[in-house]
Amino acid sequence: MKLNLKIWRQKDAKSKGQMITYPLNGVDGDMSFLEMLDILNEDLVNKGEEPVEFDHDCREGICGTCSLQINGEPHGPDRLVTTCQLHMRKFNDGDTIIIEPFRAKAFPVIKDLVVDRSSFDRIQQAGGFISVNTSGNTVDANAIPIEKHVADKAMDAATCIGCGACVAACKNASAMLFTSAKVSQFALLPQGQVEAADRVQHMVRQMDLEGFGNCTNTGACEVECPKGISLENIARMNREYLSANIKG
Repeated sequence: MKLNLKIWRQKDAKSKGQMITYPLNGVDGDMSFLEMLDILNEDLVNKGEEPVEFDHDCREGICGTCSLQINGEPHGPDRLVTTCQLHMRKFNDGDTIIIEPFRAKAFPVIKDLVVDRSSFDRIQQAGGFISVNTSGNTVDANAIPIEKHVADKAMDAATCIGCGACVAACKNASAMLFTSAKVSQFALLPQGQVEAADRVQHMVRQMDLEGFGNCTNTGACEVECPKGISLENIARMNREYLSANIKG
């Protein structure tokens, strides 16, 4: 395939960025999107030009690092996949592909397509932990019976990889889906009840401090989430937050 790539280039956080067009030939449909960018960067390096900076790590859809806005959609046109799992067969010969970093006040651009998502780390650090010791002693971890459907819901919430697609998809750049997933994975289990009230209050407070917007129940976050995290988690977090505030 021959493609026309329009890519956001920005030298650093303080510089003004712009879209640069790169024609690219010889793209195979079986390539992943990141492999296609690798080919582009190899061509740029051979020409003595600076390669395009983009985040990646495992390339197995697990780490959530490869966060790109592709033709206006987080992780591109496919569903329930990360950018590294998006294949070029989703595009056609001659297509123009617009590639941008995730856009959010709380995700400042570092360089080109790389953004700083440490705000997610700080939300997690504010309360995403439990005091029950389940390490090194599996007997303790399995001592409390948990109904399967509850365990399944907790596991579904825990599949959140913190990629930030929910924020990028939201018109308000809300982090409610991410935060609620991290709250829910503990709120659903008895081991998470010790810090339940403090957890939700601290994590929501930190989310607001980071500058994320509010949720308006548009649902774009769930649609674009590569792990299919449900909006039910936002409702659960709201209930947890209300209960924690009533209890004081």
